[in-house]
Amino acid sequence: MSTITASDVETTVSEALESFGAEAADINREATLESLDIDSLDLAELSQIAEEKYGVALKSTDAERLKTVGDCVELIVERAG
Repeated sequence: MSTITASDVETTVSEALESFGAEAADINREATLESLDIDSLDLAELSQIAEEKYGVALKSTDAERLKTVGDCVELIVERAG
């Protein structure tokens, strides 16, 4: 199995957020999910993507922890490691 890097995960998360309607120019690690208009349904879909691509499940209880794009990336990398 290849090593999962933060850069790879950031690309995946960014592409997912863009597909949910966020503007590509606004997506960066510091951007808040709220500012990108990402809601709980989008997070559920992101969880599905993370599980399919990295074998990582994001739980509904993680929503409190996930405030920024960087938070999403870090959690996925942490759980995949």
